[in-house]
Amino acid sequence: MLKWRVLLAAGVLCTALVACSDDAPSSDSVAVGDAPAVSVDSTTAGADTTAAPVTDPPATQAPTTTGVPERWARITAPADCMCSDGSGYNFFVHRGDPAKVVFFLEGGGACFDVGTCGPDSDAFKRGVSDTLDASTGIFDFENPTNPFKDWSVVYVPYCTGDVHLGNQTMDYGNGVVIEHKGFVNGSTALTAMRDLFPALEELVVSGESAGSIPSPLYAGMARDLFAKASIKVLADGSGAYPDIPVINATIGANWGTMNAVPPWPENDGMTAEKWSLPGLFVQAHAHAPDIVFARHDFAFDQTQEFFASLAGIPADRLIELIDSNEAQIEASGMDLFSYISPGDSHTILGKPDFYTHTVNDVTLLQWVTDLVNGTPIADNHCTECTTA
Repeated sequence: MLKWRVLLAAGVLCTALVACSDDAPSSDSVAVGDAPAVSVDSTTAGADTTAAPVTDPPATQAPTTTGVPERWARITAPADCMCSDGSGYNFFVHRGDPAKVVFFLEGGGACFDVGTCGPDSDAFKRGVSDTLDASTGIFDFENPTNPFKDWSVVYVPYCTGDVHLGNQTMDYGNGVVIEHKGFVNGSTALTAMRDLFPALEELVVSGESAGSIPSPLYAGMARDLFAKASIKVLADGSGAYPDIPVINATIGANWGTMNAVPPWPENDGMTAEKWSLPGLFVQAHAHAPDIVFARHDFAFDQTQEFFASLAGIPADRLIELIDSNEAQIEASGMDLFSYISPGDSHTILGKPDFYTHTVNDVTLLQWVTDLVNGTPIADNHCTECTTA
């Protein structure tokens, strides 16, 4: 019975993340321009199943986007970065204020076995495009109320089925071999940011759905690269995923998450059972207590609710799981600022609703703006957390 529940819960976790691929900005309509893609000659994690430290990466030659007039410049990553099928990987850069940067982790599902990872599965986003169309929500740089309108952005696409946490080639059998190299891709983009924006002073590490899960981890790694920068986390759409040791270990073994644990003193003795999703906030705070952590969730998020109901957690009270996770995180001694909305939507940062969404007479726009500007914020929790 326990084994059945574990396998079911593990499967549901991956299935529950599928909807995030629909919420990620389209990546097929904005041309980079006539200039060729810019190559990055740097890595922060190897192509094999051993993680390389990101705290002291090798010096790199900064890529240049000179002469690329369009909104997003494509950066070609080195060969050890790849998508789930081994195809090449790239990320995108928007040039704004070089001292203010958003590091954004895209969502797009997950896979964990021969069924969810197989060629007939649509459980996760499998590839990256040569172009990116991200122009709504926080990416609407023409909107004068956008707190990020003048910021630079490093946009990290997702195509590895491992919520940007994996570093392993996994053979699931029946010819299904997946390159779970999300951590290799993400940490390479993170190190490239150091060279792209050496004058960085303010950094917001953000992400939606599957991309919001690792945002605190990448913020902690960013602290190792930018010792004097102000760093904030803004996660969107993953607050309900619980800390269940056997699921942590089961999925972690498939993705190779233990090959991607930063070599922080705070991680000494870390095991796969302890390397949990809520625990990423705890470990990042222990490593860099000056980081400000914030997140947004819908109380009845359809994607997260599906996981909860099939795992045996009352689906009509998903908000209790979100609140329980926050209590567990804050019990470690950190503050996690949260904006909890009523409704069953999934993510909002990349949508037009970002500018109009209001809970308790507090707009999400103002809450995020205050976060970005360093103005004190407080938890904003729906009082009538309905599905509508």
